[in-house]
Order: sequence, then structure tokens, then C-alpha cells
Amino acid sequence: MGISNIFDIGTRSLTAYQGALDVTAQNISNSSNPDYSRQVAVLGDETPQQIGGFIWGNGVKLEDISRVRNALTDQQLRDNNSKYSSSNTSNVLLGQVQNLYDEPSDQGISGLTTAFFNSWQQLSVTPNSVSLRQNVVQAAQSLSDKILSVNNGMDSIQTSVKSQVNSDVTSINNDLQQIQSLNAQIFNLQSTGQSPNTLLDARDKVIDSLSNLVNINVNYDSQNVANISIGGVFAADKVTAVQFKTAMQGNKIVVTSQDGSTTLAINGGDLNASLDVYNNKIPSYQSSLDSFVNNLMQSVNSQHSTGYTLDNPPQTGLNFFQSYTSGNLKINDQIVNDPNKIAVSSDGTSGNGNIALNIAGLSTQKQANGSTLLDSYNTLISQVGTDVKGASDMANSYNLTIQQLQQQKASYSGVSVDEEMTNVIKYQQSYTASAKLISIADQMLQTLLNIVS
Repeated sequence: MGISNIFDIGTRSLTAYQGALDVTAQNISNSSNPDYSRQVAVLGDETPQQIGGFIWGNGVKLEDISRVRNALTDQQLRDNNSKYSSSNTSNVLLGQVQNLYDEPSDQGISGLTTAFFNSWQQLSVTPNSVSLRQNVVQAAQSLSDKILSVNNGMDSIQTSVKSQVNSDVTSINNDLQQIQSLNAQIFNLQSTGQSPNTLLDARDKVIDSLSNLVNINVNYDSQNVANISIGGVFAADKVTAVQFKTAMQGNKIVVTSQDGSTTLAINGGDLNASLDVYNNKIPSYQSSLDSFVNNLMQSVNSQHSTGYTLDNPPQTGLNFFQSYTSGNLKINDQIVNDPNKIAVSSDGTSGNGNIALNIAGLSTQKQANGSTLLDSYNTLISQVGTDVKGASDMANSYNLTIQQLQQQKASYSGVSVDEEMTNVIKYQQSYTASAKLISIADQMLQTLLNIVS
């Protein structure tokens, strides 16, 4: 082993520790970047050589620049991101639905229904009063307006949710295209022996974004290519990025492949919440509200049609409510135009208010299922409240889990400035020592040259 080999070892050391300092500088400069993964300079022995029966070391080399990640924690974060996004979006959307009902309050359907029946109770005492008859019409109109407002509000939310579903699917398609492109770039860089760490961070960011939108499964092959599937359907690799679309199946939105041959089984992310609210929750609430309003209309009409008006001669067989269609509970036009058409007499005699009393009694009358009219409506309100609270509780629970997982991730993937500054000192000292080694080798060489000369 000669002096020239000492020069070689020193030069390699300078290069290796310069590279290690570059890695440390990169970490420090990205210490506040939430999407950055800490990198580590992996130093190792240079390949030794055998001379004169001895194995001589050739110094140090920068073997690799490793990226610190934990695949299990990444997977758990994405799974919980998907669940949190679904619960949180459900909480927001269902909260909007809950606000439509405005319960409990005097201006909610429950309070207005009670006021409607109370107006009949008052009319039964003075059945010929024109002002009390007008009060009945006004109470009925207020109730009708609220019912229409709630129905229109749910339609509006559904329209907004449908638009959001389309937007989410567009975002999913864009994310898949980015993942495919990054997969290809990562593969090409690794094939040439270069480090793709920056691209890996960029790909993880897109995958994390995708996990907020929909439930995904990620598998990495031996070439570090991320293979993505969504709802059990292949979505992206280094060659292909599948594009999806929305379609209507009856009254429900589904997400399918472009040719419509495959439907995604979506159970997580913002998209899952939007689909559930559009396809299931709002139709269920709508059905319950329609059932309540139809029962109310039929119950009132069944009593009112047996009564007699104040006309001369008195008329009978007249319905109080004309129809309930497209969310609009319509009062009989004849009654709106002439409150004397309200039929409250059971025998056609003036001053008889038995029918008004019977209608007022509908508020507490048990139906075939053992509940009152308002009981069924209150069950609906209770269900909406339960759904909102359930979504809120689940979102809070998943958010807590995410915070814990993010702390775990930060403990190994995050950059500690104190630790990196320690590495700066360590690598700087090693770099100085390597330079000193070259200086000593140079002095030895000068000594030999002086002897020879």
C-alpha cells in the first residue's frame, strides 16, 4: 500500500462526507415541509483490495441516501384519513339537513303542526268566526310553506352533493394520472441508479390526497412502483391510470369505469359520505317526511270531508287539503278563497264545531301503529340528530387516531433540527480529518522526494 492510496482514501472520504453534509443540509432546509421525508446518508466501506497477501481497505463511500418511512404507519394513516374524511363530510352534510328542519322551535314543522291543530281547537269553540277560520287557513299555509321549504332544501342539498360527487371523481382521475406519471419517473430514475426520493415524497403526497377522497389499497412491487386499487378495482400503476365516471342507476349515483362495466365498491373518503347522503340518507328522510305529511293530509281530509260548510245550503264532502305533490302540501283553493268553506259542523247546523274538535283531537289520537301523527315526525327528527351525532363522534375519534399516527410519523420521518446540526458537526469534523489525511500524505510524499533528490 503506497502513499498514492492514502491520497485516494482521503479523496473518497472528502467526497463521501461532502455528500453526507449535502443530505443534512437538505434535511434542515425542509424541516418545516410537512410533505418531506427525512433522508439519511448511508456510509459504508469502499471495496478493499488484496496486495501482497494482505487485504487493504480503500476508505469510505456514500452507499445510499435512504428515505425514512414506515410503510405500516403510512397505511394506517391513509386508512384513517379515508374514514375521517367520510365521517367529517357526513357530519357537515347531515348538519345542513338538520338545520332545514329548524327543530326544536316554533317555526319547525312540529311547532307549526301543533299551531295548526290548536287553530282548529279554537275554531271549535266559535265555529262561525271568520277570523278564526282565517287563522286556520294561515296556520295551514305556514305549515305548508315550511314543509315545502324543507323539501326544497333537501333537493338543493342533493343537487350540491351530486355536483361534489362529480368534482370528487374528477379529482380522483387527476390524482391517478399523477400517480402513474410519478411511478414512471421513479422507475426510470431507479433504472439509471439515481435517487428518486423527491419524487417518492411527491407520490406519497398525491396518494395521501387520494385517500381523503376514497378508500384505496396501495401495494408496492420490487421496482418501488405503487399499484393502486379503488373499491376493489385496479386504478393505476407505472403504465396505466384508469379513469372513472359517475352514472345514475335509478335514483342513485354510482361510480363506474369509463365503459360502465365495473362499479366501484366505495366505503371511505369524501366520496363515500357524499354518495351515502345522496343515495340513502336524504331519500330516507324524504320518505319519512312524505309519510308524515300524507298521513296528516289524509287524517284531516277524512274528518273534514264529513263536515258541513257555512254555505246556504251547507256543502259536504269537501277536502281541506287538495294534494301533496313535489313537496308542496296544497290547501283546497276553495277554502283559501273563502274560509266559510271550512267544514266544521257535523250536522249542517250553524254553531256546531264537532268536526273542528275532531280534527284538533288528531294531534293526540293514536294511529294503527300505536303512535300519534307527530310521533312519527319526531322519530324522523330523532334519526337525523342521531345520524349527525354519530358522524361527529366518529370524525372526532378518527381525528384523534390520525393525530397520534402523525406524531409517530413525525418521530421518524420528520426532521429534528437539533439532530441534523449534530450531524453537521460530525460530518464536518470527518471532512476536516479527511483533508488532514491528504495533507499528511502530501507531507510524506514531499519528504520522499527530498530524500531522492
